[in-house]
Formats: sequence, structure tokens, C-alpha cells
Amino acid sequence: MFGGQQPILVLSQNTKRESGRKVQLENIQAGKAIADVIRTCLGPQAMLKMLMDPMGGIVMTNDGNAILREITVQHPAAKSMIEIARTQDEEVGDGTTSVIVLAGEMLAAAEPFLQQQIHPTVIIRAYREALEDIVNHLQTDLSVQLDVKDKAKMADVVKACVGTKFIGKWSDMAVKIALDAVETVTLNENGRLEVDIKRYAKVEKIPGGAIEESCVLKGVMLNKDVTHPKMRRYIENPRIVLLDCSLEYKKGESQTNVEIIGEQDFTRMLQIEEEFVQRVCADIIAVKPDLVFTEKGVSDLAQHYLLKAGITAIRRLRKTDNLRIARACGATIVNRTEELTEKDVGTGAGLFEIKKIGDEYFTFVTQCKDPKACTILLRGASKDILNETERNLQDALHVARNLVLEPRLVAGGGAVEMAASQLLTRKQVKGPYTAVARALEIIPRTLAQNCGANTIRALTALRAKHASHTGDGVCAWGIDGESGEIVDMNEKNIWEPLAVKLQTYKTAVETAILLLRIDDIVSGSKKRGGNEPTNPAAMAQGQE
Repeated sequence: MFGGQQPILVLSQNTKRESGRKVQLENIQAGKAIADVIRTCLGPQAMLKMLMDPMGGIVMTNDGNAILREITVQHPAAKSMIEIARTQDEEVGDGTTSVIVLAGEMLAAAEPFLQQQIHPTVIIRAYREALEDIVNHLQTDLSVQLDVKDKAKMADVVKACVGTKFIGKWSDMAVKIALDAVETVTLNENGRLEVDIKRYAKVEKIPGGAIEESCVLKGVMLNKDVTHPKMRRYIENPRIVLLDCSLEYKKGESQTNVEIIGEQDFTRMLQIEEEFVQRVCADIIAVKPDLVFTEKGVSDLAQHYLLKAGITAIRRLRKTDNLRIARACGATIVNRTEELTEKDVGTGAGLFEIKKIGDEYFTFVTQCKDPKACTILLRGASKDILNETERNLQDALHVARNLVLEPRLVAGGGAVEMAASQLLTRKQVKGPYTAVARALEIIPRTLAQNCGANTIRALTALRAKHASHTGDGVCAWGIDGESGEIVDMNEKNIWEPLAVKLQTYKTAVETAILLLRIDDIVSGSKKRGGNEPTNPAAMAQGQE
């Protein structure tokens, strides 16, 4: 009846549509490709990746998130894989590599089921059920409680995190820095725990020196020098005033015109400006500080008055630095100098000094009595090394923070994955549910692969260990990332925070679910020039 009609094109002519099984398989391929890029970055024997950015700068790293941030990808599924590494980094700070490897493997595990024409929603349901079971087991019988006051145990956990990174060689120093910094910024107010490392633990990188010279300062360091060369550069027990107003005459916001009749009026105007600055300085001098920090400028006249009173002034601080100094020495940031009172003055710092490191001057406010903010000073041979050290240290800081907030541990080295995999297998549910159990084994397999061990032999032995485990404790046998042998993680002391693992599994499985849900990709491209075929017939031929 309708024979021989032209095909009706609903979508715009330059819109490409792919649908059905093809899209799902392509998404799985994209996920696997991203996981393959990162697979060699897992474990203590991890390789580094060297990435060139379009500007010609280089990044050397084995941090999953940093690698994926630099890669530009075309495929939409690959983009969402990159997004999960970022989520993992922001939420718990560690486990970015594992989450990608695991998500890629979860997708790969679904491929045979799709080829057997099983509907994606059936696979998704099984994945969801498996995830719930994993989470329940992790929170109960697969994890152990940690005493936060036990410093040695805390150090072991952070060491396991640092061991897989570039700074593994200096792990003792990195662990000490991470634990000190987190301990410093931990605030416990009426039972509310707050550990804000992003805002109050600042990492300052200074090229030069050796990595061993890095340390946590009991206070704050700024890249600033005094405003006037004659001001004091070394003050013990300084009284500190923090301002966020400028110590200069306020100019009008918009353009202002002043009409002057007599010449004495002009002199008077200048005098009023000077009197204003003098009044501001008098307000400051009244509380007898030794040090004034301001976020805005300090005029020459104000410098003169402050110098006469023996006060050191430092100007144009960042807001964040000012907040850190306030937390470290107990001062209050004041907006108007008239409102300065004795209780706004910070007296918690023990020493103010300015040192020259390399070519630049740095201000140190250290030896604070009870600092709630700190600066981590990193030294290293080159910028690349410093950047990588900072990234690794951020991971260590996050791990230490997670331990303080949620002190539960799981065995590392792929042991917990194997244990979870065994528990899922024991339920004897056929189909995609067991595929999740098999997919979890990718972590110990990759660990064995990266240190050149015989993966099949190692995994078979590991499976046997977990299957024959009958005791009531956690079966903590895993792969030793250094040698590829099977070891008991209790003896090796390799533990990971539960928060990191939970987030890894949730993110990986949910991403796999999300990508399996997609069955259509419609990509519209804007017209570039007039060279596209315009008539539907030509378009239809182009599609074939």
C-alpha cells in the first residue's frame, strides 16, 4: 500500500543516531579502554604515566584521577568513566585507580550476558543485589574496628596508601606528615567532628632541597615579605592583628569631582586624607600589636606610622591565608579598625620570622600553642616531583581523615575483594550475580600482573585459601604487591579504610549500571560550512 515511498527523516539531517545492542557493546568497549590505560597504575609496583598537555607542559603521575583529568576523550561513555575518578577523589581522596579498573571489569562482565540476549535490566537487577550484599558484608563481618588513639596502627594504614605511590620511598616521612596535619586540623566541638584539610592544611611547594626536608609547620607559612625594609623580621611571642580593610585613604567608588576655590582648601583636602590614615593607624596602635596582617593595601604614610610604633605590617594576604592565621594564633579578623579590641588580638603564636628560601622571602608564623591550621612545607628537586608528591600527600591526608571520621578497616592487597567474591559465590545465584563476584577478582589479579607474577597460579592459590577459610575472623590472605606472592595481610600490616572501599564499590557498580542502561546515542553536530547533503535521499544513501 505504501510501497516505494521515500524514507521519512524525523531527526535533523546532520544528527547521528546509534541504538540497540551496538551502543551497549560500544559503551562497554569504551569503559574497558579507559580501564586499560590505568590498569598498570595499581599497586606498589605501579608504573608512572607521562602526559603532555596542549600547552606543552608535562605531568608525570600514577594517580588515576590526575591521569584521566589530562586525557581528552571523544566517547560519551568514556567521559562518564573519567567523571567517576573525580567523584572518588573528591569524596574519599584515594582509590581512584581501583574504581576505574573495577568499573571497566564490571562492564566487561556484562558483555557475555548481553550477547546471550539477556535484557540489560535483568543484569542491572543482579548487579544491584550484589552491591547491597557486598556493602552489608563490608560493614559487618569483613571490616574491623580501629582505635583512633593507636598511632602505630593509624600509621600502618596510611603507609599502605602511600606505599603504592611515588613517595613510597619516603613513606615514613609522608605518614608522619599526614597524621600530624590531620591531628592539627581536627576540631571536636560538642561531639561534632570536623576535619577540613582542604581549607586549613595548605601544601606549600618550594623547589630545591631534598624531599626529606619536607615537614609540617606548627603554624602557617606565607609567600610574603614585610612592606617596609626597616620593619622587624623576627619577633618572639608576637601580638597579631588581622584586618580585611585597607590601611590607605578610601577613594570614591565612582568618579568624583571636587571644586576648589582657595588654595588652602586643597591643602586641607590632603590634610584630611592624612588625618584619616593617622586615625586608622592610631586605632591599631592602641591595642599594641607587634604584627598587622591585612588583605588589602597599606599606604606609605600608614607604613611610616606603624614603623614608628615598632609594628610590622604585611599586606595583600589571600583570604584563605588570613583564615588559617586566625585559626593558628587565635586572632579574630576585623573589618573596621575602630572596632579593634583586646580580645581580637591573637597571642597564640610563639614566633614570627621571615626567611629567604631560594630567591623568595617567606613569612613564618610558627610555634603556635594550639594551632587548628597548619602548612605542609614540601621540598623537592623539580616542579614535576613536587606536583606528584603533593598529589600523593593529598591521598595520604584524605586516608588519615577518613580514619578519624570513620575508624573501620578492611584488609588490603586484594584480600577484601577475594573475601567478598567468595561470599557472593557461596550464595550460588546463577547469572550476572556471580559475574560481579568474578569481576571483583580483577584487583588481586592486576596486583599480581603489575609485579610480574604468574597471575593464574597466584589467583588459583588465593581462591583456594579463601575457600578453605573456616575461622570466625576475616580471611586476610591477599597478594603482596611487591613480590606477587600470597601473604597474610595481618602479618604484612596492609589495611585500608572502609570508607574508601565502600565508595569504590558503590561508584564502580553504579557506573556500570548507568552505562548498561543506555541504549541510544543521538549526537547532533552543528553545520560546518554548506558541504552536507541536504536532500533526504542523499542523506539516506550516506547512512547506508
